[in-house]
Amino acid sequence: MPSAQRKVSIAVSGKPGTGKTTYARFIAARYGLRYVSNGMLFRQLAREKGLTFEELHRIAEEDPSIDRLIDQRAIEEARKGGVVVEGHLAAWVLKDVAHVKIVFVAPLEVRARRIAAREGLSYEEALKQVLFRERSNEERARRYYGLDINDLSVADLVVSTLLLDVEGVKRVVAAFLDEYRRLHPELF
Repeated sequence: MPSAQRKVSIAVSGKPGTGKTTYARFIAARYGLRYVSNGMLFRQLAREKGLTFEELHRIAEEDPSIDRLIDQRAIEEARKGGVVVEGHLAAWVLKDVAHVKIVFVAPLEVRARRIAAREGLSYEEALKQVLFRERSNEERARRYYGLDINDLSVADLVVSTLLLDVEGVKRVVAAFLDEYRRLHPELF
């Protein structure tokens, strides 16, 4: 169980296109927390190495030190407290460090459409990218950590982003976290 002597740490996860970044940023802003994104750390590392995001994914499939480096940085941030850590594996990697783990879900086709719209891609190209990233993330999680990221039992809250709009999902998340804060005001 995470130490109650530091400020709250919240892990936010979800597959590409579920809205995890939107909601992690919302949580950070609403509760005055820092925002740390494993995806930004991964992209930053790719730039530092002069690689594309996809190239670093391919290398990471063979080199566990890349994921471990990023995950270690996420663990350090969570231990500091006062943070929302967002990433595909954040809920699993931070399961013993974060006070609250939230996982967002949505069907594959919906996620691919969202990514196509967001990144100006065709649906087919977005679907191809989503499937590549998911396969890569799932394989590395299994191989490096023995994790099944389709097992959502690690989550304290699982939120489908299919039926509600962004504001509706924010209200659901805020209701949960407001109740958590009511029970644990010392963390906020």
